[in-house]
Amino acid sequence: MIKTIKPILTTAIAACAISVTSMSFAQSPTVKAIQDRGTMLCSGHNGSYFGFVEVNDKNEWKGLDIDICHAVTTAILGDPSKAKIIPLSWAQRFPALQSGDVDIIIKATGWTMGRDTELGLQFSMPYFFGGTQMMAKAELGITEAKELEGGTICVEAGTTNERLIADKMADLGIDHKIVSYEKNAEVMAAYQSGRCDAFGGWGPSLAVLRSNQMGNPDENIILNDTLSNEPIAAAMRQGDDEFVDTVNWTLAALLLAEEHGVTQANVEEMAKNPTNPTVARLLGTSPGIGERLGLRETWAKDVIKAVGNFSEIYDRNLGKNSPYNLERGLNNLWSHDGVLYAPILD
Repeated sequence: MIKTIKPILTTAIAACAISVTSMSFAQSPTVKAIQDRGTMLCSGHNGSYFGFVEVNDKNEWKGLDIDICHAVTTAILGDPSKAKIIPLSWAQRFPALQSGDVDIIIKATGWTMGRDTELGLQFSMPYFFGGTQMMAKAELGITEAKELEGGTICVEAGTTNERLIADKMADLGIDHKIVSYEKNAEVMAAYQSGRCDAFGGWGPSLAVLRSNQMGNPDENIILNDTLSNEPIAAAMRQGDDEFVDTVNWTLAALLLAEEHGVTQANVEEMAKNPTNPTVARLLGTSPGIGERLGLRETWAKDVIKAVGNFSEIYDRNLGKNSPYNLERGLNNLWSHDGVLYAPILD
């Protein structure tokens, strides 16, 4: 009986291997559409969402989310300049994705159950974490949400911040008024002019605004309440798992590069003389990672050459090399007391 089972098991295992291999190398319809078009359509913002999606004084897009769009564009097309940024409000982003006006949403977008199950979206692995908070004028002398009795809170429309703040104030039983605006600049103007007692928003964005966009940082304080710890991820249409794989492994490549000391400046040398097998695989010196995704063997090397590793992206847009000097905190590697990590590149 054992002799009979062994060849059956061997045949079954071989069949599974063939099936898994063919599934793994399936062509992504979204990637093919992007390659045929010659551009990748990414979400922008209707104005500047400082540090993440903003327009500089040369009318060029910049920010952490823009650099991640450039990274995915480089993985697929080999050239970050082939990204086309489409300005969208928060409320417009999901309809634009569903209609095909953009290929992907990379715009400080939280991964929620409602978006995952009701809007027909798929999310990448998280690449950033931050919670909903509120900022108030220091002269009010308050430090917590419960002290906003009778106050007005301004927020951006179409965000999770709007709902989370409303839920928090209702839970506290605090009489309040929430006023929604379409643009971040409108919320900031309303807050600065005194039409709002508090500015509700995403904690990292509030920290950026407080540090660099509102005069003396000491004139504003971020209240102690953190209403969420939101995983930020890229959003894609459901049904194209291979595209999700491409985005996930692009994010993983940025984190692996940081973890192994591969930078924009040394990537070419590291490809010639990899320091370990993971780096050899990552940079295409040992072949395999391109075929699995239907991309070039050097796609990850090209990504790092174009935008750097995750640390370089963070420092350039939010950290020590930016106007905001925002500490990484949770958004550091797991090996540096953060929560970001990459899956194993085998």
